[in-house]
Amino acid sequence: MVELRRVCVFCGSSPGDDPRFVAVARELGRELATRGIGLVFGGGSVGLMGVVADAALAAGGEVVGVIPEALDRREVAHRGLPDLRVVGSMHERKALMAELSDAFVLLPGGFGSLDEFVEALTWNQLGIHAKPCGIVNVGGYYALLLAWIDAAVERRFVRAEHRDALVVADDPGRVLDGLAATTITYAAKWIDRDAPLTP
Repeated sequence: MVELRRVCVFCGSSPGDDPRFVAVARELGRELATRGIGLVFGGGSVGLMGVVADAALAAGGEVVGVIPEALDRREVAHRGLPDLRVVGSMHERKALMAELSDAFVLLPGGFGSLDEFVEALTWNQLGIHAKPCGIVNVGGYYALLLAWIDAAVERRFVRAEHRDALVVADDPGRVLDGLAATTITYAAKWIDRDAPLTP
């Protein structure tokens, strides 16, 4: 079992085209606060980032925003946060968010959300940390990503145990339950590392 004191949520700076995206972000923010779990997020006031933060704040939850200076200057930072941390770069942002969090959740989003989440997954794979990762796959938004991960397992680029450790559900509560029950294992030997290469 993993003690979830804070969960990092990666999500879009846009609300997307489906009302379910906003609804699930709001539900996740409330659920975190209800369970006494702090929210760590990208510090923005717009899109799903603003929705999840506002929901957690309204329910009395702890919310920590981490935003790079460049985005803070564009006035997208959430000014209603009691704890907004401004860092120098996107790299610093990701490192601090990982340091502050016990697990990671991906909501619908774009390139940035996926980049941040996949880095967290990769750090598990490399043994840099052992923090569970989950996807709220509302409306099947990440179906193609999950199919690609399954293909990567089949084609021997990703270990099956790393895929199995990824928690996926369309309901935020089920994702949080899964994260708390997940154990991350590190495998020092890579897939087929000692196998001969064939043309």
